[in-house]
Amino acid sequence: MNSNKNKTIIKESKEKISWYIIDAREYKLGRLSSKVAYLLKNKNNIYYIPHKQGQSKIIIINSKQIQITGNKSTQKTYKRHSGRPGGLKIEVFEKLQKRIPNRILEHAIKGMLPKNSLGRQLMKNIKIYPDNLHPHTNHQPIKLNID
Repeated sequence: MNSNKNKTIIKESKEKISWYIIDAREYKLGRLSSKVAYLLKNKNNIYYIPHKQGQSKIIIINSKQIQITGNKSTQKTYKRHSGRPGGLKIEVFEKLQKRIPNRILEHAIKGMLPKNSLGRQLMKNIKIYPDNLHPHTNHQPIKLNID
């Protein structure tokens, strides 16, 4: 009998790290964050394996100009808790966008990634900047258009 009959062979991708750059001012928050999570998990590659980390790094610029629809700018809230009694802080989207614009995108993308050690590793592959300037020009990132 042949014992190799029911074995799955997984080919490892030997691709180099690919850098992408996305301008956040052109997109809505949900569309952008779902596409970034898709790319981070490496689902655009033919060698996609759910438990492996992809070889893509993403730079997001102009995070302070991200768009949202409807009345979310006044109704969407972000909560954080210090762990102390009475330590709940609630902040509206508009105020958080003025204060820390990167946190909005980090929160949205983190929610779309796996809630385990792989998700934490993937979050390290995102670089978010509030304006046009970023220090990754020597990596020659590919400008990415989201459909």
